[in-house]
Amino acid sequence: MGRNLYIADWHYNHANMLDYDNRPFKTVEEMNEALVERWNVATTPADTVYVLGDMFWGGVTKAIPVLDSLKGQKVLIVGNHDKCKNAEFRQRFAQIANYLEIVDGGKHVVLCHYPIPCFKNHFHGWYHLYGHVHSSFEWNMMEHTRMLLENLYLRDCNMFNVGAMMPWMDYTPRTLEEIEALSKLYRQKKA
Repeated sequence: MGRNLYIADWHYNHANMLDYDNRPFKTVEEMNEALVERWNVATTPADTVYVLGDMFWGGVTKAIPVLDSLKGQKVLIVGNHDKCKNAEFRQRFAQIANYLEIVDGGKHVVLCHYPIPCFKNHFHGWYHLYGHVHSSFEWNMMEHTRMLLENLYLRDCNMFNVGAMMPWMDYTPRTLEEIEALSKLYRQKKA
């Protein structure tokens, strides 16, 4: 049985992301190659990767061969840049949804491309993984909201940005445990 891994805002083939995210790649071709390589190094054929939106930029003719080269089953949580009408494209995914609730290692996880500050059972230890806000002021706003919720309920708010550009993601699909540990380490270093 494989693991669950997560990533958002892959933005394969999206040249504007080089500057927008200050991505560490010189060209879109270099970024595309690194995205596929990091995916396949981190993932086994038995794994399931939940992509929380904005996976590709451009048409499905470029996306389909890339999808075929990626290890593991793929589940797409639709983002604002995802075009999912093509049947051949859709067949590459085990599931496509706008929102999912899953259980991963006994932990309940809410998956959505967009951040949901008051996600289901946030005060009962559930997790929420999201993307969309990159490392922008909107992410800072979500982090501030997370801290307010922790102060209000006196417990962790398990809300994590899994955008590919986030330091704990490093353009690599990660397990829930990795995301939690690496993002908390990042927060501690910044404090």
